[in-house]
Amino acid sequence: MTALPDPARSRAVLIGTASYRHLPQLPAVEANVLDLAAELCDATVWGLPVQNCAVVTDPLSPHTILDPVYRAGEEATDTLLVYFSGHGMRDADSDDLYLALGDTREHLGYTAVAYQHLRAALRSARARRKIVVLDCCFSGRAARALAGEEVLAAQAAVDGAYVLTASPRDRIALAPDGERYTAFTGELLAVLRGGIQNGPELIDLDTLYRVMEERLRAKNRPTPQRSQENGVGRLPVARNKARASRHAPAGPVLAADVRAAIVATGLALARLLRTEGNARDALAVLRLALQEQQTAEVYGDLLAVQLELSELLAETGQVREAVEVLELAFQRVHKVYGPEAVLVCRRLADLLQESGNHLQACEVLKHALDISERGGRD
Repeated sequence: MTALPDPARSRAVLIGTASYRHLPQLPAVEANVLDLAAELCDATVWGLPVQNCAVVTDPLSPHTILDPVYRAGEEATDTLLVYFSGHGMRDADSDDLYLALGDTREHLGYTAVAYQHLRAALRSARARRKIVVLDCCFSGRAARALAGEEVLAAQAAVDGAYVLTASPRDRIALAPDGERYTAFTGELLAVLRGGIQNGPELIDLDTLYRVMEERLRAKNRPTPQRSQENGVGRLPVARNKARASRHAPAGPVLAADVRAAIVATGLALARLLRTEGNARDALAVLRLALQEQQTAEVYGDLLAVQLELSELLAETGQVREAVEVLELAFQRVHKVYGPEAVLVCRRLADLLQESGNHLQACEVLKHALDISERGGRD
């Protein structure tokens, strides 16, 4: 395979549960999902249209996870990518894998989403190729179920499926304290953002797996697992940013692609500056990236830039500007995104309450509830 999946005929569903009532919190999951969405929509990585990338944060019911997957499965004819980040559980009786929801209780599979239901959604999808990425404890059981023993393979066959998981089937995944991302997704994002030195121009799934395994093993962290059918491991999934295509014939460069690349670079630079404690320069870069993104009217990284900027503004005491940024985010996000609008509302309501605007905060939260209810009826 010599080309990336057609972005117009492909879909991605990114699901992340960071907040739990009965299980340990996973704050890194929120950054996992939002930043991975930004990378997939980045024209220098894949270029998936924003409307083709559904983001589901902190789901509380099975249909909140499964409905977007079924919808994406009906729309995608090329490639369907489904990503989950959060707690994984083993059922006490069957030992099957379950994906935890916000209200999930330990060892009670009926309070979570059975992985077999996600498999059913994948089996019904029209897409020729399906990719499943699981960043959760015991996620290796999903890989075993798609490629292992004859009985399991017969029960869980998914034509053209590739499963990439964060850990072997009997080990826990890792969410390092103080790090922005979980270990697995952090390494995944590092490959997408930095590429692979001396690697191919297009990074396929098997290459991605091998590089992530080497890097995680070198850091003494849980190593990923994989399973595939029909040779889909050769499918390219990202452009290699470390590869200089000096000898490739020149092609048309669109203004939108240039602007998208500028914004993606600015976002990455701002995050680096922020990590180094340079908030002043990070703010300047993010403001420029936001201005460039809005001028370009290409919104692949817009939400990521706005969320990053508002968070940094709030941290530096500039709450009013942070509120303004989130209000602008909501004006656009509710037209393009579904569950992301709830996340923006939640962030906005927190800042409004912090600044003493309690009534407005309540109105924003009510709007978030209305969005959730409408999504549940779709």
